[in-house]
Amino acid sequence: MKSGWKLVAALAAAVVAGALQSPTAEAQSYKAEYKVSTVLGAPFPWGLMAQRWVDLVKERTGGRIVMKVYPGTSLVGGDQTREFTAMRQGVIDMAVGSTINWSPQVPELNLFSLPFLMPDFEAIDAITQGEAGKKLFDIIAAKDIVPLAWGENGFRELSNSKRAIRTPADLKGLKLRVVGSPLFNDIFTALGANPTQMSWADAQPALSTGAVDGQENPLSIFKNAKLHTVSQKHLTLWHYVADPLIFAVSKQVLASFSEADQKIVREAAIEAGKFGVEIARKGATPEDQSLLKEIGASGVEVVSLSPAELKPFQDATKSVYEKWKTRIGVDLVTAAEKAVAAR
Repeated sequence: MKSGWKLVAALAAAVVAGALQSPTAEAQSYKAEYKVSTVLGAPFPWGLMAQRWVDLVKERTGGRIVMKVYPGTSLVGGDQTREFTAMRQGVIDMAVGSTINWSPQVPELNLFSLPFLMPDFEAIDAITQGEAGKKLFDIIAAKDIVPLAWGENGFRELSNSKRAIRTPADLKGLKLRVVGSPLFNDIFTALGANPTQMSWADAQPALSTGAVDGQENPLSIFKNAKLHTVSQKHLTLWHYVADPLIFAVSKQVLASFSEADQKIVREAAIEAGKFGVEIARKGATPEDQSLLKEIGASGVEVVSLSPAELKPFQDATKSVYEKWKTRIGVDLVTAAEKAVAAR
């Protein structure tokens, strides 16, 4: 009889041990919720791709990992430039972050803000998917943040309430909202404008009241934020800089997941990133102009600059490009330039 009880006890111990190694037991050590920071939520492509990441992870882990999107960089009081630091400090678990907003902590990310480096979407892909993109991920990873995949916010185009912009002279004296990066200040100062740094949360009221004349942002933001309703009646397509997004997770958070769940989180980010690139470009490609037509139909004058018309803008910002090439890193910028030339 005693040997029978010993057998039962052994079987019970084996069951408990198995349970401790099961995904359900693993989930007991996971947090109830993982906070994902973004600047924009749905219906902007930024928010849609972040939500796709959240949904894929929840589905593929059977609910072991529950993530929630916090838009408006609400986890850092709306200060977009603090997001990267907050993730390093553990305030934020994950993010779909802007290369522009993270550039104060990762100066090399200013690569994508070099004026007129990338003339088309193929050039963005050549950089993010090539040697330069890998170097940037290595640099970020060295700061205890694990980059998982690239997403996209799009080319930043120029709008204003005063006049069509066809030459640098047309920018003279215009007060333009720009993001909190000294590189953007340098670019617009070189072009004769009056750049004013402010968060996106402050930008829309400023446009509405006329405190600033214009702004620069991707077309998807122009459309979804209905900027034509805040006097932005002149839009210039010039592809002067782009804003790739990065899916990332705190190194400590990722290490707390099982290897299987780490793989799920990474693969879901890659899939969501590809989805994000697709929707960020929708309607704004040479093959599909539907978004541009929709914006034009709202009473906005759309000016698309030719390569010849872009040259004076490039010439005016050449000194800014060279100054920041040194700050970013000559080798990194050269790798990006070669990738663009070979695309």
